[in-house]
Amino acid sequence: MSSGPVVLERPDLIQRLGQLTLAFVQDTGQLALFTCELLVWLLTHRWRRSVLVSALYQIGYESIPVVITTGGFIGMVMAVQSYDQLRYMHLETNLGAVINISLVKELGPVLAATMLAGRVGCAMAAELGTMKITEQIDALRVLGANPMHYLVVPRFVASVVMVPILTVLADAAGVLGGWFFATRVCGVDGHHYWTHTEEFINWFDLIGGIVKAVFFGGAISIVACQRGFSCKAGAEGVGEAATQAFVYGFVAILVIDFFLGILLNALYPLTGLMTTTFN
Repeated sequence: MSSGPVVLERPDLIQRLGQLTLAFVQDTGQLALFTCELLVWLLTHRWRRSVLVSALYQIGYESIPVVITTGGFIGMVMAVQSYDQLRYMHLETNLGAVINISLVKELGPVLAATMLAGRVGCAMAAELGTMKITEQIDALRVLGANPMHYLVVPRFVASVVMVPILTVLADAAGVLGGWFFATRVCGVDGHHYWTHTEEFINWFDLIGGIVKAVFFGGAISIVACQRGFSCKAGAEGVGEAATQAFVYGFVAILVIDFFLGILLNALYPLTGLMTTTFN
């Protein structure tokens, strides 16, 4: 029996791209409809205080150690990476300005939100996914309770409230961590550290970072809850929902950060604040 050359069938590239496009459009549409339904319930119904308090505790209080530890080491890492370069240019006294403006405007909100997307977002998706496959969400509907009102709205509100607060804690921990390493290890004068920080950071930078955190918190909760409600059956489905909640949440954080960065940079000249140059 003669055997000819083996021909491997390659999937049609155009068909594969079409499938990916349709999947992307479908997921985006489902997320948009989920967000619209959430906003309707948020604006037209009262929040359940008991569920809201529990969500505030889980998202906020239980995340404090992780956020403070992350923020502190971010500040120290910034000091380690920046000191040698600034010393080479004889600008080591400006180390505080470099560390703190980077923390307040960008690194603090983004990295704190990323940590919360991993800790809080995955937990939300896994919890709601488990409730779906065990038919607890269907049981809520049978009892006359809307799952969106009972499960999603409190988590969304808690995320929008607590993520900015946790971001402020991360910023404070990063500033103190950078100060400790810069002054105690690198030998930078503490007076110059705080003086240059005050010169380069203004109220618009602080508010901009908090505004970013508000949007990050909303995005984390919406993506996580939507993934949990779309969970497939079985333990594998719950794990996939938790993974997607983190990945999609992280992508959403980066996209929102990009557009908010453009918007805030466009609004900055309207504030009349001047940026001090290094001297």
